[in-house]
Amino acid sequence: MICYEHPLNERIRTLLRLEDLFNKIDFFSTKDTATEHHASLIALFEVLEITSRADIKSDLLQELERQKQILEMLRKNPEVSETALDNVLNDIKITFREMLDFPGKVGEHLRENEWLMAIKQRIGIPGGCCVFDLPSYHYWLNLDPAHRHKDFDEWLTPFQPIRNAFGIVLYLLRKSGRTLQVVANQGIFQQTGSEYTAHMLRLNLSDQLPCVPEISANKYALNIRFIPMHTNQKNKVYEGDVKFELTFCNL
Repeated sequence: MICYEHPLNERIRTLLRLEDLFNKIDFFSTKDTATEHHASLIALFEVLEITSRADIKSDLLQELERQKQILEMLRKNPEVSETALDNVLNDIKITFREMLDFPGKVGEHLRENEWLMAIKQRIGIPGGCCVFDLPSYHYWLNLDPAHRHKDFDEWLTPFQPIRNAFGIVLYLLRKSGRTLQVVANQGIFQQTGSEYTAHMLRLNLSDQLPCVPEISANKYALNIRFIPMHTNQKNKVYEGDVKFELTFCNL
């Protein structure tokens, strides 16, 4: 099965992008080659771009507090595990305190690093990081991998409270899902009304089906078209019926 996640508001879209970028950073920064560390740095600069355009810290603090209040109301629910609930609430409380202690704007420690900002500026230019453009960067890429690992640790550690915060929010979002088994007749699925309202949709689709979902949604309707792969016809719809799992996730 392949899972397709589709955010239905800008806030969730931002959190999913940050999650994806940090996953890439984690993967490449733990490797040893200069090429992999270059890829990690590109993703790190993309994180800076995203966090410079939104007040991530304030949004996450508000959402953590809101989730704390919602979860506290579940204590009397016999269907809810007290242990699991306590664990999540404890994580929220710890992360909330860490976020309050977080100094300044997200990523500010990197924006104050002139050497990194010079590299960031050149990376935006196609081929702009060649040795003749940035000899000091070329020198860094040729240092012992252990040295570069140490630098990545210093650059990434201050992000940990933010990562913990959006990790909790996305975890709760995914766990909130209401899953349906549905069929897209001749590659098209449509639904109207408020019953589908969600912050994010998750589609689980067999990897044996040669098609991908194209999703459009607003507060009145949900439309999913399955587009066949390996075709030059952009507007063509998959002709067969498509069985898939559709999950509506809400915070």
